[in-house]
Amino acid sequence: MKTGRRITMYILWIILGVTLLVLNIAEKLDSFWSGMGTSLILISILQLVRLIRLHKDEKYRQTVEVETNDERNRFIRNKAWAWSGYLFILIVSVLAIVFKVVGLDQLSIIASFGVCLMMILYWISYLILRKKY
Repeated sequence: MKTGRRITMYILWIILGVTLLVLNIAEKLDSFWSGMGTSLILISILQLVRLIRLHKDEKYRQTVEVETNDERNRFIRNKAWAWSGYLFILIVSVLAIVFKVVGLDQLSIIASFGVCLMMILYWISYLILRKKY
């Protein structure tokens, strides 16, 4: 995505965040949306600062490009995603059992559905990637 489009997108996110904050202050929305608005504003500002730094600082831009395009870093990122997926499945599976044992049936069902959804997504992804590679 071109830098101009990214800047425009981040400015739109900031406007949306401010809108959510104003609507919360006017008591039209609950506090969840003000938190969402604050997050949108902060993340967008950080991304804008990052884009400006990328544009102005050649050394920083080279460092980011190496981090983004280096095969070793790609491998590490993919491994991190795999580990986080495995850990998520294990943790939520244990939580489903714990929730059931302590009598929180609704949370147990939600956790179980989460594990089931992840396993279905894994299976579909595996089938697609097996055909692709």
